[in-house]
Amino acid sequence: MNKQKRIEILTRFRDDNPKPETELNFSSPFELLIAVLLSAQATDVSVNKATDKLYPVANTPQAILDLGLDKLKDYIKTIGLFNTKAVNTIKTCQMLVDLHGGEVPENREALEALPGVGRKTANVVLNTAFGWPTIAVDTHIDRVSNRTKFAMGKNVVEVEQKLLKVVPAEFKVDVHHWLILHGRYTCVARKPRCGACIIEDLCEYKDKTE
Repeated sequence: MNKQKRIEILTRFRDDNPKPETELNFSSPFELLIAVLLSAQATDVSVNKATDKLYPVANTPQAILDLGLDKLKDYIKTIGLFNTKAVNTIKTCQMLVDLHGGEVPENREALEALPGVGRKTANVVLNTAFGWPTIAVDTHIDRVSNRTKFAMGKNVVEVEQKLLKVVPAEFKVDVHHWLILHGRYTCVARKPRCGACIIEDLCEYKDKTE
């Protein structure tokens, strides 16, 4: 795909949704961090249902530590892999208190050192909480980038590197939200909704649907 076509795609996404936001509910960098940690292999809807009850009770590292592991599990038990996520959340909260004064660090290495936090989660926090031009690649973005031929790669890291290379600076902060939403609602996994797609004429996918 050429540069001109990519810019037109990004421009259409921006015109359609000028201020895209994550669908996870949060009101602080810490709430976002925990929500993203909980969202691995789970839907944003299921995470929001849990955190909407958890955060009014405990929404700081110390408050969650005071809550304790068993009570935390009660709040998040409807989320997939909740046992492991609860343990990682407690460990993460302890590290935030011990090493970062209870604050979420605006630093990639420090974020990735937290239990249960990988590159994708760090990218989401840096982008959404702190406004960094990072691009977090999940399964939706990987699929959309490869299917449309916008930014092809054999794995999520390759797709991320390609996106960082080909997306102009003015679009970088918002592009991962546009691509996630596009993959979640239009360019879906089983049968893309090409007939309802605002970039259908620019997309280079060969097996388009009605």
